[in-house]
Amino acid sequence: MSTPFAWQGRTDAEEVGDSRRWHHVMRTFDERAHGGVALIGFAVDEGVRRNGGRTGAAQGPAALRAALANMPVHSEPALWDAGDVVCDGEALESAQDTLAARVSSVMAQGCRPIVLGGGHEMAWGTFQGLVRTMPRHDRLLIVNIDAHFDLRIASRANSGTPFRQMAEWCAAHAQPFSYHVLGISRFGNTRALFDRADALGVRYVPDEQLQDAIGLTEAQAGLAVDLAQCDGVYLTICLDVLPAHVAPGVSAPASLGIPLHVVETLVDQVLASGKLRAADLAELNPAHDEGGRTARAAARLVSRIARG
Repeated sequence: MSTPFAWQGRTDAEEVGDSRRWHHVMRTFDERAHGGVALIGFAVDEGVRRNGGRTGAAQGPAALRAALANMPVHSEPALWDAGDVVCDGEALESAQDTLAARVSSVMAQGCRPIVLGGGHEMAWGTFQGLVRTMPRHDRLLIVNIDAHFDLRIASRANSGTPFRQMAEWCAAHAQPFSYHVLGISRFGNTRALFDRADALGVRYVPDEQLQDAIGLTEAQAGLAVDLAQCDGVYLTICLDVLPAHVAPGVSAPASLGIPLHVVETLVDQVLASGKLRAADLAELNPAHDEGGRTARAAARLVSRIARG
């Protein structure tokens, strides 16, 4: 069991007007919580280790909460902290099951979960919790803002396999696999992964297309089609989609990436649909986060989603 995070930060005691920050209004999630947003930490990077990446993302949730603590309060709903999921040794699958149960319980109380990572193996846990709670016949759209497909085949689950696991789950349960990825790097995914994405009917937009307004507009048009056809959205963001100078603290820093304002525009489009059910942010690695830049970018995105 992890130690609860101590929410503390700046207090502008002499200020006039509302000068509250997140640490002033954050409450512990319990049976009385209802509505608003609940943060769940996935303090795990066993999947990153299995995938041969730079470990350290297990400390991501604490670093992200620290960056959120001083975020000013504007139009946020109720904010709840539902604690951290941790991994006992190499028992990743157990940690993912625990995350699924935590996501499901948060949603059952009418709260929107935002999971803080942690490696992107968290996505399998978030997805499982989400589908347990959604009506069986609802069509779920998975929107992943990421440099990687994470559709890998491996004997043990890792940070590169969660969306392949989702595809297999959908096939086993006679559900459509609706997967839309924005920011894919042609230099970070093998031919096998592109072929698998094509075979599964994945819609994807390469990072090169998202460097200017014309490419972004085209990507938004494609995303709008999928948003119109779904009943609910699971939004997942891997921080390695951002340029390395913005997000150095990840397992695999991007040589190009897509600008933060583009990520925010895509997030806003998902929020505007009114269909977001759950969200998560993956791969924050404080050990490599020079100047806390990645944590600040992640906090900005979490705050945006919460206010959405």
